[in-house]
Amino acid sequence: MSNVSGIIKSIQDIMRKDVGVDGDAQRISQLVWLFFLKIVDDREDELELLVDNFKSPLPENLRWRNWAKDSEGITGDDLLDFVNIKLFPALKNKLNIDGEDGQRALVIKNVFEDAYNYMKSGTLLRQVVNKICEIDFNASGDRHTFGGIYEQILKDLQSAGNAGEFYTPRAVTTFIVDRIAPKLEETVLDPACGTGGFLTNVIEYKRNYFVKSPADEIVLVNSIHGVEKKSLPHLLCTTNMILHGIDVPINIRHDNTLARPLRDYSNTDRVNVIVTNPPFGGMEEDGIENNFPSAFKTRETANLFITLIIHILKNEGRAAVVLPDGFLFGEGIQTRIKEKLLTECNLHTIVRLPNGVFNPYTGIKTNILFFTKGKPTEQVWYYEHPYPEGVVNYNKTKPMRFEEFQSEIDWWGNEEDGFKTRVENEQAWKVSVKDIIASHYNLDIKNPHVGEQISHDPDELLLQYNQEQKDISNLRNQLKAILTEALSK
Repeated sequence: MSNVSGIIKSIQDIMRKDVGVDGDAQRISQLVWLFFLKIVDDREDELELLVDNFKSPLPENLRWRNWAKDSEGITGDDLLDFVNIKLFPALKNKLNIDGEDGQRALVIKNVFEDAYNYMKSGTLLRQVVNKICEIDFNASGDRHTFGGIYEQILKDLQSAGNAGEFYTPRAVTTFIVDRIAPKLEETVLDPACGTGGFLTNVIEYKRNYFVKSPADEIVLVNSIHGVEKKSLPHLLCTTNMILHGIDVPINIRHDNTLARPLRDYSNTDRVNVIVTNPPFGGMEEDGIENNFPSAFKTRETANLFITLIIHILKNEGRAAVVLPDGFLFGEGIQTRIKEKLLTECNLHTIVRLPNGVFNPYTGIKTNILFFTKGKPTEQVWYYEHPYPEGVVNYNKTKPMRFEEFQSEIDWWGNEEDGFKTRVENEQAWKVSVKDIIASHYNLDIKNPHVGEQISHDPDELLLQYNQEQKDISNLRNQLKAILTEALSK
């Protein structure tokens, strides 16, 4: 087994010498399209042994083995000319996407649609290619090791400025999929899939519990769906799917899920399960809000996604969505969205995550909302996830671990019997939907089993500020009166 971690560090060091690669985002984009072609080539080695008359969708001269594999092969300006003049134009526009091999070709075309070669030195590019050739993606050890390194690559994106938009900690995705428990035949969608963290967890879960035959594997592959708007995370997600055994991830689309009008969705578009961490705090481009009914028109991304999710779930479909505290206590359109959620779905559980789960990307407090479509909510259970003993915050070197969720898992119970085994404790409490409606659909309900907590609700903070200003003014007037009286004597 090769030293995958050392190889990737060496590659990053080589790329830093190239004047054309500016910053982490470009370096990782460059690294991943190169890895993608190597992974595809290694997988084709396997397919040539397993599939009679297998034919690559790539022309022979463009296959990795024929231009990259020879460490003494083309380099310098010749390599740059090959990549810029032959390889990229062909992968973007000249592949045959029709016929038997069309889907494989379409996946490659979609990956390279917005990919670029940033490197300006053909000599350095040859050094990078030679390093990548040291990894064998058909070796289980290298593939497993690269899975861990892959997550590290994502974490390195923090300096690119927007990594939090498409990276969810593995502990969170694993817990969510474990609780949603998708069945083999159930369609699973992440409408803002980023690099595919949720979907890879679904693949692993279904393989562990259900896949017993090649026919089961086909059902699994066809059940996985994702959409990602941005090109770099889409490239990462497609690569991630291939690493996890989805050879032709045609259901991972490079698109904006919100760009399709809600009225255009039919029953055939609806899905059984949605697991996602939609981007929040951002604004969609002008006109996107017109794809939604007038009562739910907004440009705030997370609000649009939760409206979409409710709409495209099948009856009895299940969802788990990561949302910030602001959604829980938000008013205006968020009140209407929460009313729709509680009316059309059973919002049975909200897991309140502590600060730092998404460090270093954001310090915003987040929650996981679990709901099932088809029946209105009668009561909402809350579970406040505690820090493990000795931990006061999470960080890059000490992130949240899946094992920390064992207390939630032990407490969870079964939705089929209405979670009748659940009990209130120091971390868990329940609230009736009548009380939530009476509070104008405020879901930001604090743990009643702990002392007074700091509220981050801007309306509450404003009221508190105004009251404090009145108190200060009253004290000032009292002091004036006392001083006036004392001076008059």
